[in-house]
Amino acid sequence: PESPAFPASSTTPAAAPVPTAPLFQSRLGFPGKIFTCIATLGPLGMRMPAPGTWGSGAGWLFYFVFFACYNKLETWATYLGLSVALILIAILVCHIAEKHVGMKDPGQIIFDEFAAMPLVFIATDYFIRPSVHYGWAWFFGGFVLFRFFDVLKPFGIKKLQKLPGGIGIVVDDIAAALAACVSLHLIHLLVVLFS
Repeated sequence: PESPAFPASSTTPAAAPVPTAPLFQSRLGFPGKIFTCIATLGPLGMRMPAPGTWGSGAGWLFYFVFFACYNKLETWATYLGLSVALILIAILVCHIAEKHVGMKDPGQIIFDEFAAMPLVFIATDYFIRPSVHYGWAWFFGGFVLFRFFDVLKPFGIKKLQKLPGGIGIVVDDIAAALAACVSLHLIHLLVVLFS
């Protein structure tokens, strides 16, 4: 049977249904739709192919607009605080959206990729800047590395999806983002050492 919010799609694999209490849906029917709209980033998750990539791209742009200016040593606490706040919002939004649609971590929910993206660029301001040589290449590399770890989920990242609710939806993306961040720093170190 089709999910109440997500129609059957040839591009979206079937997901195991999650038991949902009728009382929950009866109380949060309309709010559930609002949270689902946020969790899918509107048409990006609902209509576009490869929704996870679109969600990551939206988070990538969001980083430039709202986070990049704080990615400095003197404002690092602000950067970390904003990242934690965004992650907590993502857990709540994705948890309610999952309950509303009655599916376990459906592919259309992409707010998790969106919220995790700023973690990829932690402490990179000193070598990743659009104004310096190859600056945009490093930004693009961070995006590619995040998609690599998010899709393949190596090093036990895949097991994190088994955690319940919004935590299970978001925590694997956090791990993928941190793995991408470490990889980006290591690649930069190798480039510096051998250039």
